[in-house]
Amino acid sequence: MTMAESSTSSAVARHPVKLQPMQVPKASDVLANDLRERILRGEFPSGTALPPERELVTQTRMSRTTVREALRILEVQGLVVIKTGRSGGAFVQQPGGDAVATSVSLLIRGQQLRLTALLETREAIEPACASLAAKYRTDDDLAALDAANATIGDPATPLQAFLQANVDWHIAVATASHNELLTGFMTALSSAIYSSTENKAFVDDEVRKTTFKAHKTITDAIRAGDAVAAMRRMTKHVHGYAEAVVQVEERTEIELGDS
Repeated sequence: MTMAESSTSSAVARHPVKLQPMQVPKASDVLANDLRERILRGEFPSGTALPPERELVTQTRMSRTTVREALRILEVQGLVVIKTGRSGGAFVQQPGGDAVATSVSLLIRGQQLRLTALLETREAIEPACASLAAKYRTDDDLAALDAANATIGDPATPLQAFLQANVDWHIAVATASHNELLTGFMTALSSAIYSSTENKAFVDDEVRKTTFKAHKTITDAIRAGDAVAAMRRMTKHVHGYAEAVVQVEERTEIELGDS
């Protein structure tokens, strides 16, 4: 073998190597994700105090800025409560219906959902809430329903108070279902729908009387534990309301103020 042949055989074949850009997560996101999963798995029960900031820095070997940002992420997501003062710190809390309501409200506002879409969603959900309420309602649930409807039925109730009592009654039905997911959905939907009907053109004396009567018959079915009747009456109520609103309301998008 000649020297040239030896040199050629020992040469390494070179091929062009192309790499794609890599997305490297922020350190604060990594820490927040780890703590979030451990909270949701139940490793840290509600009320548990997380280690102090200085200790978290030592344990994780991350900067204080990174630790603070991770805790801020969890606070925004409703998984920790930050308290100040000598007995302060970051305390774990389990997400509840409020977290669902906040997320749904942001979706409604961000996507500028049409009123018809909200009404259709309520027609699909609220009859099920009434049915479950008839099965699981407590005396406190019934008291909340009665109190809200008493305000609705009072002819002297101002428009704003009437609308708020209406929202309170519908949320009370969802609450009586004792299903936090449904309660969260209905809290957001009710606030969005009724914020779009705050006008005298729709809420007249006849609407007040019809609303009070419908609420009373549904409440009676819930009180009697009649799930079938509660679902049927709620279906009729929300469908009739949807038809009336669509005829009166000219707006097609929901505008909500910051909450």
